[in-house]
Amino acid sequence: MTILPAPSPAQSPSALPHPLPSALGDRLILLAIRRMGANGLADAHVAQSYLAAFGSGFRRPLVLARAFMAELAATATTTIAIAPCCCARMTWAEAALIAAIGNAERRPDLTRLLLADVMAERRADAIVATAAAVSAAFSDAGMPIGG
Repeated sequence: MTILPAPSPAQSPSALPHPLPSALGDRLILLAIRRMGANGLADAHVAQSYLAAFGSGFRRPLVLARAFMAELAATATTTIAIAPCCCARMTWAEAALIAAIGNAERRPDLTRLLLADVMAERRADAIVATAAAVSAAFSDAGMPIGG
């Protein structure tokens, strides 16, 4: 797992209102959101981090995280605020994405509302199913998101 360095003092707390999550699963999905959002779906750093965290079972969480990010990019009708990997705080959109994925299996209606808000798109049913698959993959690997 990569340790993220502290942000520079010039960063505004209002732009990054949420602290980093403490759970490893949350940090891994945040890493995927940030790195894949900035560098594309085939980011090698994400693959290496997932291999280190999940061991030989890294493929399912990695492929589903890639599917989630691809669907998010294809469905969103607005720009989604994602901080650089070095930031020690999260944007509201990153916090909402982690909350949505973490609640996808138990509370799909909440997930639908969170994702629709982040994407500025009313119809978020397909990505809710992808978020549930990501959540299940992380839970099955022993690193639940939002838990």
